[in-house]
Amino acid sequence: MGRWGDGEMGNLNLITNYVSEALSKGALRITNYELRTTNYELRITNYVSEALPIALRTTNYKLRIMEILPAIDLLEGRCVRLYKGDYAQSQVFSENPAETAKMWADQGATRLHLVDLDGAKAGKIVNLEAIEAICNAVSIPIEVGGGLRDRSSVTQLFDLGVNWAILGTVAVEKPQLVQELCQEFPQKIIVGIDARNGLVATRGWLETSEVLATQLATQMQELGAAAIIYTDINRDGTLAGPNLDALRELAGAISIPVIASGGVSSVIDLLSLLALEPQGVTGVIVGKALYTGDILLTEALKAVGPGRIQDIPPNLGFSNFA
Repeated sequence: MGRWGDGEMGNLNLITNYVSEALSKGALRITNYELRTTNYELRITNYVSEALPIALRTTNYKLRIMEILPAIDLLEGRCVRLYKGDYAQSQVFSENPAETAKMWADQGATRLHLVDLDGAKAGKIVNLEAIEAICNAVSIPIEVGGGLRDRSSVTQLFDLGVNWAILGTVAVEKPQLVQELCQEFPQKIIVGIDARNGLVATRGWLETSEVLATQLATQMQELGAAAIIYTDINRDGTLAGPNLDALRELAGAISIPVIASGGVSSVIDLLSLLALEPQGVTGVIVGKALYTGDILLTEALKAVGPGRIQDIPPNLGFSNFA
């Protein structure tokens, strides 16, 4: 398969290959489209799809941008990845999280996702020094979660320059606190919903509640949450692909943005998430696949980020679209 930047025809062929592979795996389903051709020109007049828009500009159809958030999970001051949320199955990828953050920013990341894994277990911020170092190393927006169970922890992060605080356990145990923080810090509180088999897990994924993910998402929207991050724990760190059905169900239940997390392993997975853009899935957190090299951030951004190739009609020499 070709690389990005080999010319317009090369880019078009690459997108076509991605779509073909995704279709063959059943990840994408085009449900309704009509192509009208005149003198070798393609004009899209009606396109309703659960799948990837093809590499031509559509009429009366405005796409959202799928934001890619590199994940930096902090454990004992290092950047690690867990397998299915198991602290006993952690893999260290960097001893210097601040350098890692700068690397992602230099490659074009527009936002970073940080999780204090020690904090999630302890119920308080533990990796504050590493978080502060990251804030000082990059200028792009940062969201942080893990162990934020009182107001002082949230304000401590905001004082460092963190843009969004991610609340998890307190969403289940202290919804009133979530409401108060949403009122005090409008559009700066995100609720992270981590689920196993549709049920919300808490306290660093060590406990599973009886609360349905969709039920909690609806409640948090009513309390003023700016967005929902949905993580399928059984997919996290597995490179098994995102849980599209669960994401579709959750996004369909609320109107605030949803950020997908867990299982993303390839550009094909990212393209499959574009099917959920119209329902409000506006971002995706990518962790292990970036660190293993299964996904190159620069290529991923060209696939689903701003200026992605499928939204820009190629200049084939005979089309008015170009």
